[in-house]
Amino acid sequence: MALKPPVEVPQGAIRLNTDSQKLEFYAQDQWWEMATDVPTLDGGARGFVSGGLSGGSQINNIDMITIPTQGNAIDFGNLTQASRLGGTCASRTRAIRMGGIIPSGVTTTIDYWTMSTKDDAVSFSTLETAQRSTSGLSNETRGICAAGVPDNEKIQYITIASLGAAKDFGNLSHNRTQASGISSPTRGLFAGGEAPSRVNTIDYINIASIGNAQDFGDITREISGIVCVGNSTRAMFGAGEFPSSFDSTIDYVTIATKGNATHFGELTFSFRLGGSCSSPIRGVFMGGTNDSPASNTVYNTIQYITLASEGNAIDFGDLTTGFGYSHIGNCSNAHGGL
Repeated sequence: MALKPPVEVPQGAIRLNTDSQKLEFYAQDQWWEMATDVPTLDGGARGFVSGGLSGGSQINNIDMITIPTQGNAIDFGNLTQASRLGGTCASRTRAIRMGGIIPSGVTTTIDYWTMSTKDDAVSFSTLETAQRSTSGLSNETRGICAAGVPDNEKIQYITIASLGAAKDFGNLSHNRTQASGISSPTRGLFAGGEAPSRVNTIDYINIASIGNAQDFGDITREISGIVCVGNSTRAMFGAGEFPSSFDSTIDYVTIATKGNATHFGELTFSFRLGGSCSSPIRGVFMGGTNDSPASNTVYNTIQYITLASEGNAIDFGDLTTGFGYSHIGNCSNAHGGL
């Protein structure tokens, strides 16, 4: 297979090299092999969904799937408290959940669990300020919590390997709540949300450098409650809520190159505020909520896309229960930030 493709191949394009059977992406006028090594745990990379609303009540459930293998989720353990609309992120070993709504109000709680062992979450520490409807993302070192209510512009960070309270990172470019976060090892993106009207903007940060977010580009619609998946090259933004309807559209961008999103495909149904997880190959959307046929209808559906090829989502399996208003952020041991 030739090293240099035709000149019309766009920067950030992805292909399967049929000689090496490796995924490659195109940048700086040549093809580069994508790093796809992930921990092997019971068949492959693990993904998680945690907390949310089910049966009209907040839940503390943590469900787990094996991302390369389609099938139903299993019960992994429980959070330290019932919570919805918290932000999540992960290193290769630890999963983190930050903030959210608990029965008594908005919380500063940060939980974590070790992804290789089936057990309950334990306390990590606290956020600087209590936040709900917040967004999470990370690389191997830092976890980021951004936006939400009441501090719509605030960005906070933790060091995932060391227990300790969150610290100030900077601010988003404008108010944003019910956005969604996704990352490469260097960049973090926050897309959509309410400010207080719905927006189509994408902000980005350099995860290793404390500072304010900058404008990246736009997604294809003004929407909140979207769900993000991705690998180190591509970020996908799916689902969400308009003022009076819900959406099934999936957009994507190339993380290394600022610019507007392009249509990727469609989810199997319309929803908002579901959980998500990713491997270098697959992006998985879990649960979600819709107000049809009844207010706060929640779903147990799991669906997935193949990140390298545009197309519609496919059924993956089912969660152990419906998860609506769940975590916001990618939660796996193999997501694009690692």
